[in-house]
Amino acid sequence: MVRAFVALELSGDIRSRLAAAQDVFRTCSARLTFVDPDLIHITAKFLGDVDEGRIPQIKDALLGIPFAPFAVTAGEVTVNNRNRPHTIWCRLDDAGRGQELLSAIDAVLSPLGIAPETRRFLSHATIARVKSADPSLFPALRTLEGKTYGSCTVTGLKLKKSTLTPRGPVYEDLLEVKW
Repeated sequence: MVRAFVALELSGDIRSRLAAAQDVFRTCSARLTFVDPDLIHITAKFLGDVDEGRIPQIKDALLGIPFAPFAVTAGEVTVNNRNRPHTIWCRLDDAGRGQELLSAIDAVLSPLGIAPETRRFLSHATIARVKSADPSLFPALRTLEGKTYGSCTVTGLKLKKSTLTPRGPVYEDLLEVKW
């Protein structure tokens, strides 16, 4: 089995700026696990555990998606849920193109038995996971209010393999599709 997902890459400049935002959270008392800045991305579709023998079919399906590059702007850093935060993320504005892409991905993967996404797509990039919340998390969030983290053009997608380790995930590109 291969733990896999479809990712959209962000520019090095955005990832670098988000790394600076991570530093703000290092000062709070919440127990957080930070995403390696080099690994910050947009997850277009999480596939979960997939039989390794099905990867060629998935690759072929993803290669057939007609799409065009689109702009993404990295906006507010916030939490997924203020009452019970589990994730610190950066909201991304993609003018709806991420949802369009997810629909296209679902359309080509559904015939392969991969269930379509039931939740609305919210374009974001995770920068940390909250293991144990603490009230000091919210003043840290407030120091970042009004900050933005740049723009870039998404020029393709990647099928990635994710291997979980005690030191964090290790990603391997299985396929890159350029538009």
